[in-house]
Amino acid sequence: MTFALSPDQLEIRDAVARLCADFDDAYWLKKDSDGGFPHEFHQAMAAGGWLGVAMPEAFGGSGLGITEAAVVMQAVAQSGAGFSGASAVHMNIFGLHPVVVFGNNEQQRRWLPPLIEGKEKACFAVTEPDVGLDTTHIKTRAVKEGNGYVITGRKIWTSTAQVTEKMLILTRTTPYEEAARPSQGMTLFYTDLDRSTVEVREIPKMGRHAVDSNMLFIDGLKVPLEDRIGEEGKGFQYILHGMNPERILIAAEAVGLGRAALARAARYATERVVFGRPIGQNQGIQHPLAERWVELEAAELLVLRAAAAYDAHEKAELVGAYANAAKYFAGEAGARACETAMLTHGGMGYAKEFHVERFFREAQIARIAPVMAQLILSNIGERVLGLPKSY
Repeated sequence: MTFALSPDQLEIRDAVARLCADFDDAYWLKKDSDGGFPHEFHQAMAAGGWLGVAMPEAFGGSGLGITEAAVVMQAVAQSGAGFSGASAVHMNIFGLHPVVVFGNNEQQRRWLPPLIEGKEKACFAVTEPDVGLDTTHIKTRAVKEGNGYVITGRKIWTSTAQVTEKMLILTRTTPYEEAARPSQGMTLFYTDLDRSTVEVREIPKMGRHAVDSNMLFIDGLKVPLEDRIGEEGKGFQYILHGMNPERILIAAEAVGLGRAALARAARYATERVVFGRPIGQNQGIQHPLAERWVELEAAELLVLRAAAAYDAHEKAELVGAYANAAKYFAGEAGARACETAMLTHGGMGYAKEFHVERFFREAQIARIAPVMAQLILSNIGERVLGLPKSY
């Protein structure tokens, strides 16, 4: 049993860190202030081959696992890019996993290479404004018409839709009331984001201004049959193969962001002198920072355990439990680290030039998305501990 990254995984981490060094604090501060997708960063990640880290080698990917993808995403966030950098490539790394697992060879040849090469970007359209986390009640409909489908509905919190060409979208092909089970009757598509039938409306938000979040208004989007992933009605089961990796990668990013904030706080506590001594010499400053280090170390181990379970194809229930646990614990640990870093800086923690206030704002994403802590705890209580369903 080992708890250390392998030499190859360490080289991945270091190579990504070297790439990210070309995008310094000034770059991300400007993106945070002015907005606008970080196209230069996205293209650099594509050129380095990192967008295909978990994609099959036959289509230009590296053929590695979610563990290696987690190493990549943690390194991106830890570089100081935070969630602005991580979210710019996040969907491209995990989102097409249902295609990797359930797509046919023609679909994989058509869809994966452009994504890996950075020629296309994709967004993830699942959440809806009137549904939230109760995915089985989505209302976006796909109705068969000719040799394809017509989709109508609304989606919300769809990241990168301002700049993407493609969309992974979950729909209902059988109404909820008519489905044999709540999780049945949903169908998954990967198709063009046709802006003549899809209005993309950006949502102003608290942080991560470099990566847009949007509401989609879909009115008569025509989708050919060959853009359907797998069988009709099994989309929910397929999307789960993207949800667990998403939770694991979000958790890795939270650890990376927390470490970026902690490093800045430790440096500031060493350099800042008040009453004739560095503030880091005071246990009131030192101990909270040490606690955050312990929490982040534990969070990273849980992330790696979840990724290893996924890559080893352990039981689905176990993979889901570890993925949810990693997302919960790392999200909280990362957010606490960012808060402690901001407080360590005192008044200067509120100033943009020290970056920790940006980290603090971005850290809230890992606590909220893609699932709230309360639902994770309910899921673990029911599925792991055998407690009665509470919702």
